[in-house]
Amino acid sequence: MSLIRRGQQWGTFARIWHIFDAAWQDPYISAPWIKQHLMGLYKPIYHPLNECGDHVIVINSKHIALRGDEWQKRVYFHHTGYHGGATWTLAWELHSKDPTMIVKKAVYSSMRGNLQRRQTMQRLHIFPDENVPADMLNNVTNQIKQLRLVPVRLHEIEPEEKDKIPRLIKYPDDYQLQ
Repeated sequence: MSLIRRGQQWGTFARIWHIFDAAWQDPYISAPWIKQHLMGLYKPIYHPLNECGDHVIVINSKHIALRGDEWQKRVYFHHTGYHGGATWTLAWELHSKDPTMIVKKAVYSSMRGNLQRRQTMQRLHIFPDENVPADMLNNVTNQIKQLRLVPVRLHEIEPEEKDKIPRLIKYPDDYQLQ
């Protein structure tokens, strides 16, 4: 086998490390994209019984965004296995206890029907902020694009750029808000 073909084969079967910034992203819309990289669905050698998926690092899971009033209405079920061990937890309660759990549950539920989803989930590394261990960060070679643009806050815009934004109303200098 030539050296070039050997390099192509190694590149096809190698596990790649991806990073995804979950700030301002809906975890239930992002989960199918993360699932594709975890399971290796984009690789030409993919087969449902083949372990060809990659590692995915998710950062800023503390800053996720759910649509509408899902923080108050979405409920997560857990059962301990004992009699009377069923609990239902609202999304905002679960997120305040563990900021990584909603993203983890979203990705896990998006892999419905996957026979190896427990092993696949071991390659998902979720962090509530941007603090990732250096040995993991050294392995990252790809970034998964965010599906939704992160809005720019008003205090982050330069004053010159603020002046270019058209105004609807120009208040007088002596105007006071009550």
